[in-house]
Amino acid sequence: MFSSAFRWCKLPEIEKDPSFVNVPNSPSVSPTEGAAKLPAHEQVYQRLRAQILFGELAPGQAVTIQGLVEALDSGMTPVREAIRRLISDGALVFQGNRRVSVPELRAEDVDELIFARKTIECELARRASTRMPETDVDALEALDLTLDTAIATGDVPGYLALNYQFHTELNAHANAPILADLADRLWLRFGPSLRVVCGRFGTQSFPDRHKDILEGLRKKDADLVALAMERDVLQGMEQVRAGLTPIN
Repeated sequence: MFSSAFRWCKLPEIEKDPSFVNVPNSPSVSPTEGAAKLPAHEQVYQRLRAQILFGELAPGQAVTIQGLVEALDSGMTPVREAIRRLISDGALVFQGNRRVSVPELRAEDVDELIFARKTIECELARRASTRMPETDVDALEALDLTLDTAIATGDVPGYLALNYQFHTELNAHANAPILADLADRLWLRFGPSLRVVCGRFGTQSFPDRHKDILEGLRKKDADLVALAMERDVLQGMEQVRAGLTPIN
């Protein structure tokens, strides 16, 4: 987990209405050159999705639609379309009175997420183990080494982004786009809470099984890769569950 220096910070409030929270226009989720070629509504969706995924919108905090329009420097129509899609993804809930929020993860939700992630991501890992070229395993290992540095230095945004990238890179090699899409949607469910947990406990208390996964990939051992993924999912989600429990 992350050091205490990275405590969760409440997002700034919109002027004249303290019940609403504005959205930070963080450069960490700015569109890339490739994203800039996408239609405006897709750019807005990807930016807002990233803010949710990496916890820049705190679970349970209300955000006005107008606040999103201003923060994302976009028109009302693309923002409304992005919100509609993210509500469908389960990443946002409509609060009424032109407000939306990231749903708060309940302890009982974690059991469902563990079951779903183990079922889907272990199968993706198993499939990827027989399809991933050695050069791509090398690249994944290099990414994991960068992730280790983020953990060691308490780089919260780096940890969240690189950990997500490790899993999505692996999933992409499974040649199972439907399963990969389902897995990606699940990350939107727990990603915001993962940021909160990291803020409470620090990166160094957040172990993973990436080295075991890489070992299985080197050996092209599907069972070993699937088992390592199962343990990685379980460890991470149990940390999320622990983070949902109030500290006495």
